[in-house]
Amino acid sequence: MTVASETGQATPAPQARHAPEAPEACAPPPASLRERKKLATRRELRRVALRLIADRGYSNVTVEEIAEAANVSPRTFFNYFPTKEAALFGADPELAEATRDAIVHQSPGEPVVNVLRTIMTNQAKTVVNEFAELGGEPLEWLARMRASRTDPHLHAAHGAQMAAIERSLAEAIAQRLGTTLERDPYPGLLASIATGVFRSSMSFWASCGGTVPLEHLVDQAFAALAAGLPETCDLRHVTDNTGNTDNATPNHVAERKENP
Repeated sequence: MTVASETGQATPAPQARHAPEAPEACAPPPASLRERKKLATRRELRRVALRLIADRGYSNVTVEEIAEAANVSPRTFFNYFPTKEAALFGADPELAEATRDAIVHQSPGEPVVNVLRTIMTNQAKTVVNEFAELGGEPLEWLARMRASRTDPHLHAAHGAQMAAIERSLAEAIAQRLGTTLERDPYPGLLASIATGVFRSSMSFWASCGGTVPLEHLVDQAFAALAAGLPETCDLRHVTDNTGNTDNATPNHVAERKENP
């Protein structure tokens, strides 16, 4: 379900236009002390779950052990995550709902591909920042997460989660376009491509050692998609200037404080 450009050499196309950013008025207010404490607890639970499951294997770690290592009770764990899988994948129902609302309502009249480009690029920043906030190198945490998915149960759970995300995107796209999934295949196709773009960008980000920022990969991938995936798209040249200061390495990710 990945989107790949074809090989070939040609004159580079002009720089694709960026989709408009969401209005600053949509930015959330500063978090309260209570909200910051909840976020810190959530991050600690996820950090511990990733570490224990990567070290021991999914089947050899219990919720009670994760809670104990994080210095909270099992009841507190379940206040944040319904399952071990949710803690590992970082599933956030509030983020999923916010994404759905943004697809439906953001930038009325703008092509939905451009809206997805803005939303997914911002989510790429959020993903990298979340990994950085776990402590250490973001790519190391990504590697731990991927290693843990070799467990058959976890692999199936991750597949189910991705299917649910894709379905939610498709429903939001259909709502924005005033159609339904039952009579129009376009929303489902675009949702499938969008999740493939994000997954492909994540894989390339990991394989290149983070020399190209994830948000730049996602942005350029959606630009190529909107342009019809031409062989001359800028996406094919994202590694040409990896020494540029805009292309932060993982060591610099934790220092970036861009808003998601």
